[in-house]
Amino acid sequence: MATVEEALYGHASSRAPYVTEAARHLLAAGGKRFRPLLVLLAAEAGPRPDADEVLTAACVVEITHVGSLYHDDVMDEAALRRGEDSANARYDNLVAILTGDWLFAKSSELTAQLGPDAVRIQAETFTRLVEGQILETVKPGPDEDALAHYLEVVAGKTGSLIATSARYGALFSGASPEIVAALTAYGELVGSAFQLSDDILDIASESEESGKTPGTDLKEGVPTLPVLMARASTDPADARLLELLDPDRSDLAGDADLHAEALDLLRKHPAMDQAREYVVARAQEAKELLQALPEGSVRSALEAFADVVAVRSA
Repeated sequence: MATVEEALYGHASSRAPYVTEAARHLLAAGGKRFRPLLVLLAAEAGPRPDADEVLTAACVVEITHVGSLYHDDVMDEAALRRGEDSANARYDNLVAILTGDWLFAKSSELTAQLGPDAVRIQAETFTRLVEGQILETVKPGPDEDALAHYLEVVAGKTGSLIATSARYGALFSGASPEIVAALTAYGELVGSAFQLSDDILDIASESEESGKTPGTDLKEGVPTLPVLMARASTDPADARLLELLDPDRSDLAGDADLHAEALDLLRKHPAMDQAREYVVARAQEAKELLQALPEGSVRSALEAFADVVAVRSA
């Protein structure tokens, strides 16, 4: 990871100092480096975990992810990211969008070094990621299940790149096709669990714990897993919460008191525990896929990785 970290800063370097500053802004803010770590972990399932291609792939997925954060913060009008000013708050929306585009271009340059199969995988992944982001802005139709729609969003915007992270690690370390397939499916489930646990943290954590403004999705009217589960309540005692969570309501963003009230009621609602149980179940499904790997430290590490995702607090 130390090697990858150093390489990331090298790749986020432009001949224009201003571009370098903007591109490194979110890298310097830290982050869990979840995706490159998964590349490296999955690579341990193959005979060449230290291959140069593995390290390059680890940089590809993190640079792709960081580029998406610049766009995500513009969409959410977020003020904080990883405890620091978001790029759109520090600079402006135009700079944030173009910096995200620049990082996507850099990740494409690196992917080209990995060969045509990686270019195809990256293109397919990026298609799913952007489709997920777009679908997040579209309300489900009257006959469409809101939870199913949201899980499709999550699978696209988060699960796709994390699945590719596991796939790259296994593929470029020379793992068998069976293990590559198992780890790709594992990554998809772990990736969705990661995003869903993020949804829970968005409500449950204070900004000093998560590094983000709490209740951002709630404020922007994005119905995440706890909100969708709370909306399914038929308990008369939840009338006020359901009123505040009404999908046609649009005043939470502009009224700090209403937003705080909704956040408080939601934090106390059983939907939070229901959401946590759902995430743990997805992580368990992911762990079952690891039976394709021989028992040992690699499999144990990947099982622990899934567990940490499911119950993380930051």
